[in-house]
Amino acid sequence: MANDHAFLRACRREPVPYTPVWLMRQAGRYMAEYRAVRERFGFLELCHNPEAAAEVTVTAVDRLGVDAAIIFADILLLLEPLGVGLEFTKGDGPVIHRPVRTPEDVARLSAYDTADALSFMYEAVRLTRRALAGRVPLIGFSGAPFTLASYLIEGGGSRHYVHTKALMYRHPDAWDDLLSLLAQLVNAYLKNQVAAGAEAVQLFDSWVGCLSPADYRRYVLPHTRAAIAGLAPETPVIHFGTETVGLLSAIRETGASVIGVDWRIDLDDAWSRIGHDTAIQGNLDPVVLFAPPAEIRRRVKDILDRAAGRPGHIFNLGHGVLPQTPVDHACALVDTVHELSRR
Repeated sequence: MANDHAFLRACRREPVPYTPVWLMRQAGRYMAEYRAVRERFGFLELCHNPEAAAEVTVTAVDRLGVDAAIIFADILLLLEPLGVGLEFTKGDGPVIHRPVRTPEDVARLSAYDTADALSFMYEAVRLTRRALAGRVPLIGFSGAPFTLASYLIEGGGSRHYVHTKALMYRHPDAWDDLLSLLAQLVNAYLKNQVAAGAEAVQLFDSWVGCLSPADYRRYVLPHTRAAIAGLAPETPVIHFGTETVGLLSAIRETGASVIGVDWRIDLDDAWSRIGHDTAIQGNLDPVVLFAPPAEIRRRVKDILDRAAGRPGHIFNLGHGVLPQTPVDHACALVDTVHELSRR
């Protein structure tokens, strides 16, 4: 039964026959099968098409032999119904044409019915769950309130998050209003994905590493807690962020059952900071997949050695698969994790 799968057992810190592995962005441009689907659909069009989203989700599992599927979508889909002009431009990534930068901008936003506005996402979850037929668990996901807010405020990606931090420092009440709204939407979105069949969920706080520990605790932690609150106890929640070395002890307080870490910290050091009573996910540098197979194997062994066979480790990259990654190297990574970790 799917609930006994190695991935879900590791999330619960139960003994497993081998270390489960999946890859962030495992359905992506590095895979020929995905590129073939993208020739038929634009990116947002693909996200909005449940049948196509399910197809690329399942194909990645079949191609790689991973221990979990993650539904194909984008963290910013939750922002689209806010009417802020979300667009994915070729070569430049996501753009918000009407960014939110003042208290007046925040006041113009209002909650919406996630069950109706994002129904295509839940249908994709249902179709994928049916196609997987219990072979591996299905992970749903959302952007976290801070990362969603940073995109809303900056209008796209950013290096220094000047607009984001300016709103945070100058207008803390408006900031809290914005993060509260986003936390409410994220919470409903995740609950709807679970109701549709997601067996675990991941919260991507990709950009939260730009904050100091004090700012994280004041401006982010309460809202991330609210985004996670009330999810069924049996549904694992993975929290992932990058450059979060200084935030790990605070991130543990979010209520997540698994903490994902990037490659900028050794896995054993990260786990000590988080506490061994919490599961951990990670943390191979995605660029290692460009190395020769022998070097990939050496790096995998190092991470597994640092995990020391302790229950609660899920192997993953420290961020998403890069578009130029050789697909056979990704397959070799999965095989190597399984081989070297077999109990």
